[in-house]
Amino acid sequence: MIAILFFPALKLYAAVGKHVEKYPRASQGFVILGISGLVFLEGALIGVPIWNLSQKHLALASSVTVTCEMFRLAMKIHAVAVACGPRCFGKGPPLPSFQHYVYFIFAPTLVYRDQYPRTKKTRWGVVLFHFIEVAAIIFYNSFLWERFILPYWSDYGKQSRVEAGTVVRGMFACVLPGVLSFLCGFYCVLQAWLNAFAEILRFGDRLFYEDWWTTSRFSRYYRAWNRVVYSWLRDHLYKPLAPRTGRAFSTFIVFFVSALAHEVVLALSFGFFYPVLMTEFGVLGVLMLPLTSTNGRRFPNVFNLFMWLSFFFGNGILWSLYPMEYFARKNCPPSESDSFFIPKSWSCPEIILKPNWTFQNPLDIVY
Repeated sequence: MIAILFFPALKLYAAVGKHVEKYPRASQGFVILGISGLVFLEGALIGVPIWNLSQKHLALASSVTVTCEMFRLAMKIHAVAVACGPRCFGKGPPLPSFQHYVYFIFAPTLVYRDQYPRTKKTRWGVVLFHFIEVAAIIFYNSFLWERFILPYWSDYGKQSRVEAGTVVRGMFACVLPGVLSFLCGFYCVLQAWLNAFAEILRFGDRLFYEDWWTTSRFSRYYRAWNRVVYSWLRDHLYKPLAPRTGRAFSTFIVFFVSALAHEVVLALSFGFFYPVLMTEFGVLGVLMLPLTSTNGRRFPNVFNLFMWLSFFFGNGILWSLYPMEYFARKNCPPSESDSFFIPKSWSCPEIILKPNWTFQNPLDIVY
């Protein structure tokens, strides 16, 4: 509803702006008023769902859907406001029609343009195929979780103590299913889902991702794996900030905002704040940029292998720590120290280290 009401508000702002433009002082105040209104609108678009989710505690999949849609609409409104703001004062082409605005809201892009490349017709067989892919991937992903991930962690917190070896073994067991789950999510959203809507809307620009799996540099990976979000971050964060703050600080801001948005989605979906993804993505990911920028070009095969190994272990950690925290809060008895921001899995159950750990040669054969 807020996304739809934004368009008539923009039209009204433009109608008044054409008259205010004649008076410089009033024009400056009117610009400040427009920016304040945009900040308030986007704040409401993000704040209201956050407050509702914190009160109602929807199911995990429903919470992920609501939060992702919340950010999607906020990013689209911001893109329209930035592109059409100068036009409200008679600068540039006229404002888009309501039909084009609605098309942009549903189009698989976050960057506003007056025109997009269009195909001649909708191939409904292709649309059906992509939606079948979405359903099949959801089924397979749920199978991965039910069969390989949840069995390790569903009882976490029911016992007062757990051995550290059990936790480490569970993390390694989640490495392969975690990577498969990540690849399923990538293909489901950026290939099947976006291509289905692109075909329905005859949207011609379908470069939603590039061949990130062959890269040896993390900077290239972050640009290639999700071109939709990357294009918005580049146009609306990096480019405006880089001339004023420098490339390094602008890059840090882009990573921080992106990592924070991902963490908000996870926090509202799981019901707790546990910045594991933010640490991996916003801290370790940034540190990998200078390490792989030069060495990745010199030793592409080695650093491509290094990148994939980091994916494997990173996803194994993610797909272990978040379920551990989720089931610790579910299975452990409540206490006065429980907090949205303090991980409960750090105190319940108690992780003990056996003093008599032994290492066995895996090549030894016992008959």
